[in-house]
Amino acid sequence: MGTLIGSGFILVLVIAGSMIFLHFVPLGLWISAMAANVSVGIFTLVGMRMRRVPPVKIVMPLIKANKAGLDVNVNQLEAHYLAGGNVDKVIDALIAAHRAEIPLPFERSAAIDLAGRDVLEAVQMSVNPKVIETPVVSAVAKNGIELKIKARVTVRANIDRLVGGAGEPTIIARVGEGIVTTVGSSEKHTDVLESPDDISKTVLGKGLDAGTAFEILSIDIADVDVGRNIGAELLTDQAEADKRIAQARAEERRAMAVAKEQEMKAYTQEMEAKVVEAQAEVPHAFAAALREGKLGVMDYYNLNNIKADTDMRDAISRSGSGESLKATPPVK
Repeated sequence: MGTLIGSGFILVLVIAGSMIFLHFVPLGLWISAMAANVSVGIFTLVGMRMRRVPPVKIVMPLIKANKAGLDVNVNQLEAHYLAGGNVDKVIDALIAAHRAEIPLPFERSAAIDLAGRDVLEAVQMSVNPKVIETPVVSAVAKNGIELKIKARVTVRANIDRLVGGAGEPTIIARVGEGIVTTVGSSEKHTDVLESPDDISKTVLGKGLDAGTAFEILSIDIADVDVGRNIGAELLTDQAEADKRIAQARAEERRAMAVAKEQEMKAYTQEMEAKVVEAQAEVPHAFAAALREGKLGVMDYYNLNNIKADTDMRDAISRSGSGESLKATPPVK
């Protein structure tokens, strides 16, 4: 009985030891590498386990690269994995570039991958150019007519400028700017409608792909629509604004005239009040002059006669214009 228990315990230890050994020493992967004629030492695989690098993510891409005739080694792939790169995608991109006879060393491919760009897609775009469709660009010719233009830009990835080069949004923005500039320099919108290819030629001549990760192959105008008459709308708005300014100035002059009229009325009323006040003082002055002996009764009658004569003459002069005023009767 004790012998059986001892044998079972030894068997468990052997199984556990085998599992631990196979975990740190991937014999199956090592055999696969040897069968593919890829030189990978068993201790190298153990070292990967120690460095927490899955050996399968290194060995399988290495076998694939070796079969494709690429010159890469374990240390390069492991260093790229530890840096956070996608080893399998880098190898696929190198194989695609090698088949298409595009010069792409491992260091540049790894740099493109670590920069966050899809290196395999970039290589595929170098072989098969991509068409970028711009949104509708609104541009106005010199005669004020708006044109709505949509363009298709055929680009090819530039491997040498993928690291640090601008992306698709920059291409779209530059093409839109070129379309606006070209249409804006046209005298009439019909010139653009007659030969829309002039836009493509002008925009291509500006070197819009400078500093980007792409090489522009062609710019094709997909659609041109006539929009609003912006010039007429601006002239209408300007006329309306001028009208409002003129109305405001006229209202200002009217208000000033009304204020001036009110001021003159107030002044006239003030003068009339002073005249009435002065006229009210005349009888008092006559009375005082009579009391003091400075004015005789005959003098007073003569003054009234003169005033009556003046009023009569004034009434006669006004009767010619249709007015009738009663003259003050002479004092007898």
